[in-house]
Amino acid sequence: MASCKYCGKEIFWMKEGRKNIPCEMDGGKHTCEEGRKARKVSSISVSSLSPEEIAQYEDAINKKK
Repeated sequence: MASCKYCGKEIFWMKEGRKNIPCEMDGGKHTCEEGRKARKVSSISVSSLSPEEIAQYEDAINKKK
């Protein structure tokens, strides 16, 4: 059996359509607060950045690896 990488609880995976869904051992869908926090996308408002910081971000995006 697998375990959730966020909370460590025992889970198994079920195919639902084309997606794999984590399920708890009783058959219910597995959701944990740690997983939700880890997947939450944070955003930066443009108005809080200085023009120098914006230019720095743009340079980093446009720079080739």
